[in-house]
Amino acid sequence: MHEMSIAQSLLEIIRDEMKKHDAKVLRSVRLHIGKLTAIVPESLSFCFEIMTTGTDLEGAKLIMEIIPLVGHCEACHREFEIQDYAFTCPHCGSPDIKTISGEDLSIVEMEVE
Repeated sequence: MHEMSIAQSLLEIIRDEMKKHDAKVLRSVRLHIGKLTAIVPESLSFCFEIMTTGTDLEGAKLIMEIIPLVGHCEACHREFEIQDYAFTCPHCGSPDIKTISGEDLSIVEMEVE
């Protein structure tokens, strides 16, 4: 389960940011999770909850938004959502696709006090 190591990395980043801004309480964290990351939101949420239980971060909400996998066709210059991981342009059939979203995991917002 790679979600455990992801949760651990997120918590390190969160703690670093809270320290930089002298924040004491974490209310929520909003994440964008790209579809291509293969992260299972329920597993990440479970790991986050387990790792924050009994700590000063206990009770913080993890809010996740799945970002679709979007490609740009270098042949016909159209953008489209990549379905079923088929990296072929649905408009012209070209395999020359550049992925423009859906590969990243990012912290978008933290609500702190």
